[in-house]
Amino acid sequence: MITVKIICVGKLKEKFYTDAASEYAKRLAGYCKLEIVELPESRISVQDDSQISIALEKERGAIEARIPTGAAVIALCIEGRELDSLELSRMICDTAVQGTSKLCFILGGSVGIHEKIKSMSDFRLSMSKMTFPHNLARIMLLEQLYRAFKIAEGGKYHK
Repeated sequence: MITVKIICVGKLKEKFYTDAASEYAKRLAGYCKLEIVELPESRISVQDDSQISIALEKERGAIEARIPTGAAVIALCIEGRELDSLELSRMICDTAVQGTSKLCFILGGSVGIHEKIKSMSDFRLSMSKMTFPHNLARIMLLEQLYRAFKIAEGGKYHK
């Protein structure tokens, strides 16, 4: 069974997000071993480049420490490549066929992901050209992972 680790900067606080995340985690249990790691988001008092750089560097260290050895690393970032649901499903299946049983998705906080994390990633994935709150992006990722596994099994969830 494939292992999917999602490293998230920031915690889900709103009940509607936690309920949605729990529902998709439950659905995904039949397809993968899912682990969601929430890391603290660095607080920035002033939105300037130096404060953002310090915050991203702090978060980078915490993220790197949690990336599993041998995992295919996918960073979610706006400059990444957009995939449709079928392409995401194929990517997951192809990764497993190539012998990698671990996928690690990285979702940054409100100021993004450190460039070093993006550079070390095997793939940069963009959800859209639009900007979404990182909490919503987590729910969208969970839903798309569920959809990808349903596509792979030939299920009817994907329309």
